[in-house]
Amino acid sequence: MSDEEEQFSGLLEFLQQERGFDFTGYKQPSLMRRVRRRMQMLNFAAFDDYRDYLQVHQDEFALLFNTICINVTSFFRDAPAWEYLCGKILPRILEAKRDGAAVRVWSAGCASGQEAFTIAMALVEAMGEAGFRERAKIYATDVDEEALQQARLAAYTPSQLEGLSPERLQRFFEPAGARHVFRPDLRRSVIFGRNDLVQDAPISRLDLLVCRNTLMYFNAETQAKILARFHFALNGDGAGNGFLFLGRAEMLLTHSRLFTPVDLKCRIFAKVPPPSARRAALHEPAVENGAEMSPNQRLRELAFEESLLPRLVVDADGTLAMANARARMIFSIAATDIGRSLKDLDVSYRPVDLRSLIEQAHAERRTVTQGAVERRFADGQAQYFDVVVAPLIENGQRPTGAAITFVDVTRNVRMQEELRRAQDELQSANEELQSSNEELETTNEELQSSNEELETTNEELQSTNEELETMNEELQSTNEELQTVNEQLRTRSEELNQTNAFFESVLRSLSSGAVVVNQNLNVLMWNPRAEDLWGLRAEEVQGKGLLNLDIGLPVSELRTMIRPCLAGETDHQEVVLDAVNRRGKKIKCRITCTPLLSATKKRDGVMLLMDEA
Repeated sequence: MSDEEEQFSGLLEFLQQERGFDFTGYKQPSLMRRVRRRMQMLNFAAFDDYRDYLQVHQDEFALLFNTICINVTSFFRDAPAWEYLCGKILPRILEAKRDGAAVRVWSAGCASGQEAFTIAMALVEAMGEAGFRERAKIYATDVDEEALQQARLAAYTPSQLEGLSPERLQRFFEPAGARHVFRPDLRRSVIFGRNDLVQDAPISRLDLLVCRNTLMYFNAETQAKILARFHFALNGDGAGNGFLFLGRAEMLLTHSRLFTPVDLKCRIFAKVPPPSARRAALHEPAVENGAEMSPNQRLRELAFEESLLPRLVVDADGTLAMANARARMIFSIAATDIGRSLKDLDVSYRPVDLRSLIEQAHAERRTVTQGAVERRFADGQAQYFDVVVAPLIENGQRPTGAAITFVDVTRNVRMQEELRRAQDELQSANEELQSSNEELETTNEELQSSNEELETTNEELQSTNEELETMNEELQSTNEELQTVNEQLRTRSEELNQTNAFFESVLRSLSSGAVVVNQNLNVLMWNPRAEDLWGLRAEEVQGKGLLNLDIGLPVSELRTMIRPCLAGETDHQEVVLDAVNRRGKKIKCRITCTPLLSATKKRDGVMLLMDEA
């Protein structure tokens, strides 16, 4: 690994430790390119220097994450694909919901919300407003909090609404100053929240999952993991399948066991029903070409359950692999404690020594229970737990970790039932995992060499296509920024033109001849009255030395009055000279000299006013 790559890896570790953002699953070339873009704006060349800057300037984190998360979106983006979804897919979903059941949709990677509200408009047109308000639930998530804040406002500028027809704009939006706001009565069915597709649990029981041009930012291994979660999240065990709607750069050619194309051109896929219960889809190893999941990934999937019981999962090396929300709340486990050694945490010996129970469970290959463990609080009150340590064993071989459950036995009967249910679920999960592994091994044995080569080629083509689409979105984002800058420049140019016109009007209105020269005595300005006096047009004298002009004024005598003004010795000089105007008439010319001051009071030249005395 080069020094630059080591520095970049160190920066990613720093971001994960400080803010909990895990970018290791992102495609490294694209991620490095986005980080460098932010560094160039701050004139940093080395990743280590930028990390030092982040440590001092906490506000920079938000700016960096906004640069990494490319929020390029619009209403009804890729119109033909949306037309197919509205015309073919939504009727199939509603046909399967004749009993009036709820329609659940997840917009993953929703950015500033246009996609979520596009789904809402499509459902209203398919279900009617009353049916939409009663039955539809749209969950819109993103990892970018700033984008979610914009989405929750549901307010958009005219340029952001360009993809909408006038009919839809009038039906679904209400004017609010310079923006339009999505109708509040329909907005209530759209729920926004933060969700990290790599780390957080998916939303379940979905009829439609829309994730467009988001997967292309992740590497192949992370894509496979996310798709396994999507497979679990979608309905597909009953009469109708759940549908997955992806972006134009995302193909899923190597995930046919999870999804089958409905319309490949529009990137719409249907869930392939699992061979067993729906939970097997989550526990099934979600990698390609027969590679099994890593131990930590397997433990995470085994421990994934919706339980009110505090639960910890520890791997074979004694590292805390997972803690559910109840456990984190009760035992004060922070998100940064996940991945640390159990022995370094208070929960390892309070309220009971967990390490000895884990060793016993591994040695005896059975679930070990220690009952009525006391946990006393500062106010003297006590809480009692049955601590249940269950070894996690793969294919009847060596233990790969342990699941630790804390059962509150203050109310014995109910909590004993919860413990039995949790143990049954864990045993069922182990059996399903073993069955899934056997099915996967059988499938891999049937694969032919030619299919593997074809899959490899397809993966390379898909990766290239995703990279090109990523760069296209980056260019689009940059173009939008340039358009904003151009608009600002146009506005300033108009203001400057107005200012220049104003000053020109002032100069034309002067009854005196006005001449402005710089410090080198070169003519900067020559008004119409000066033209009338001396017979030379402004373009003839512009940029020429005043003292070199051949006019009826003895210009050489002006040096003695101009120099003191430039030197700051005086602010006003006046002299009367004999002169001959452009008509050949001898005149007395009164010349007044005043300094030309800049905003910083620096003398950049002088102004000469000339009148017939």
